[in-house]
Amino acid sequence: MTVELSGEHLAFREMVERFVAAEMPKDWARELEAREDEYPLELWDKFTEGGFHGLGIADEYGGAGGDVVMQVIAARALARTLAGLAWLWGINSFAGAKTMTRHGTEEQKRRFLPDIAAGKLRAAISLTEPGGGTDVLGAMRTFGDKVDGGWRISGEKIWSSQSHVADYLLLLARTEREPAKNHHGLTLFWVPARSPGITITPLKKLGMRAMGSCSVHLDNVFVPDDLVLGQPGNGWQMLLPMLNSERLLMSAFCLGYIDGVLEDALDYAKQRHAFGKPIGQFQAIQHYIADIRIAQYSAECMLMDCAAKVAAGTDTLIETTMLKVIAAEQSNRCADLGIQILGGMGYSAETDMQRYWRDSRLQRIGPITDEMARNIIAEQLGLPRSF
Repeated sequence: MTVELSGEHLAFREMVERFVAAEMPKDWARELEAREDEYPLELWDKFTEGGFHGLGIADEYGGAGGDVVMQVIAARALARTLAGLAWLWGINSFAGAKTMTRHGTEEQKRRFLPDIAAGKLRAAISLTEPGGGTDVLGAMRTFGDKVDGGWRISGEKIWSSQSHVADYLLLLARTEREPAKNHHGLTLFWVPARSPGITITPLKKLGMRAMGSCSVHLDNVFVPDDLVLGQPGNGWQMLLPMLNSERLLMSAFCLGYIDGVLEDALDYAKQRHAFGKPIGQFQAIQHYIADIRIAQYSAECMLMDCAAKVAAGTDTLIETTMLKVIAAEQSNRCADLGIQILGGMGYSAETDMQRYWRDSRLQRIGPITDEMARNIIAEQLGLPRSF
């Protein structure tokens, strides 16, 4: 399917690309990423200055409006320069704001969305548990027990990105001790991150270092009733649209990585000389660059098709799952080719290729593994459920 961007979308893309080029240069982003475990508040402020936090939030709640196509355009442009650091914006925009918009009460939306749109409130997702990974529901050991005026929550979460600087945690807990099925009896909470009983510990990791991912320990944490999102016990069904949106967002980031890889590889191939000529004259290098361009085009076509369908309200579970596999695998492969093109400099922290590779490698295992994505696709084709 060919997706023609509207005049509004084209103007928005031009504005975003111009802002990112002027305010978020690659060398600056590289320096931020090197400051491991030191949250880049300067970058958050740039997102605020550019109006990114308000994207997708309705005007009546202080947002800038805009559809999912605009969010995808922004995500791609940000990732081209920032690589994985673009997730700082994505977590708030796609997880916090979208979930609050879809499932919050009117009072909750008026209380929280204006601050999200203004960049005054940071949210983190606390879903995965140490024994979980892909089997997030079967491993769920975080429990919420009803008490007078609210809930008491105890458990452990892991890989909760930016929770160490978050104001609220979008947290899933089991509120029914013996459910008939694993996806029953789960409740979604909007937990103040500095509540008594919460301990947050940053984790060391391969990529996206400055963003910070953490373990979150909850010991009898009180959450009032007015911070429950939606109906108690229905949390998993409420999260599913967010998880689908997350795959779309992640794929847009992956395409941005590919954009950055292609840009840097072309520049290097034209400037670097070996054996008396630019290395871009060598067929092997040309084939690598051609492969990157092929991957870029295929991922772009699928991404924009999925975004247009989501904007139109179409169910895109399978399309976004297929897109996730293509985007994740190809972005990591393209980054690997980029390192090969740059040779020793591709392995150097002075260039961005190693950063694109480190950050893109995550997408093949999260937010859903490539293998589990293929399981879902195969099941939808009528094959037996394999998990």
